[in-house]
Amino acid sequence: MAATLCLPDRPTDTVMVLMAGSNYNHTYWDFPYEPQTYNFRRAMNAAGYATLVADRLGNGASSRPPSLSLTATATADALHGIVGALRGGVAGAAPFGKVVTAGHSLSSGTSVMEATAYRDVDGVLLTGYSHALNIPEVLGVIGTYHPAADDPVFAGRDLDSGYLVTRPGTREQNFFGAGNVDPRVLALDEASKETFSLTEYPDGLTSTLPGMSARIDVPVLLVNGSLDRLSCGPAYSVCRDSAALYAAEAPYFSPAARLRTYVLPDSGHSVNLARNTAGYREAVLDWMKATVGE
Repeated sequence: MAATLCLPDRPTDTVMVLMAGSNYNHTYWDFPYEPQTYNFRRAMNAAGYATLVADRLGNGASSRPPSLSLTATATADALHGIVGALRGGVAGAAPFGKVVTAGHSLSSGTSVMEATAYRDVDGVLLTGYSHALNIPEVLGVIGTYHPAADDPVFAGRDLDSGYLVTRPGTREQNFFGAGNVDPRVLALDEASKETFSLTEYPDGLTSTLPGMSARIDVPVLLVNGSLDRLSCGPAYSVCRDSAALYAAEAPYFSPAARLRTYVLPDSGHSVNLARNTAGYREAVLDWMKATVGE
């Protein structure tokens, strides 16, 4: 697995592990266009937190084994290895005393799996995640996938037929709120889209079933866009506002999770890349300060 560790200008005991879900790689967290607006990694570093941005296996700069070998369980196990390495000291950095995992969509699921299996993190940020998946919409998005080998972005690469990407021109409807995306962001999002395998979905989706998230015993912040067609239930009802999301999700978490929720207005699934993403980052930083301190 490929990963990049970035340190803030001042000493810190806290690191955030940032991993994107299917359809995205490290670029989702470390977006190069107008970074003062869209770069989540940079905002966390500026606030004094270290970050480690990691690509899942079969994704980004990481190796691409046979697609059918990829699972969310394997990603969760690898995430556990990353957490342990950071606590022990990695890449010449001092050991970190506090580790927070941050996921998006599929990798929110693996963050839940890792936190419940190993109980080795100090906080969990879940985005593009809920227990109220809109299954017809999920199937609609899956219907826009095709083999990466047939896509212009991956032309000439040796990829087996199980590696998939979104068809050109489908990402705005899939992942963004109407009118809430800069056309240049959308163009770069298409150019940097990423491969994944459907074999990562079955065990990854178990994290959205009742029971697993209730075993998380550290603080959780759950964030969705109000127009997330995948995670907001019928007619976006679960994401009407932050209070509605809390009411829907609190029964699935224990008191130890001290659940917080935040809904980014008019955003779709990819909250990092919405025009108004700054509001979401402010909510994350407020939660981080309450969870792990400055």
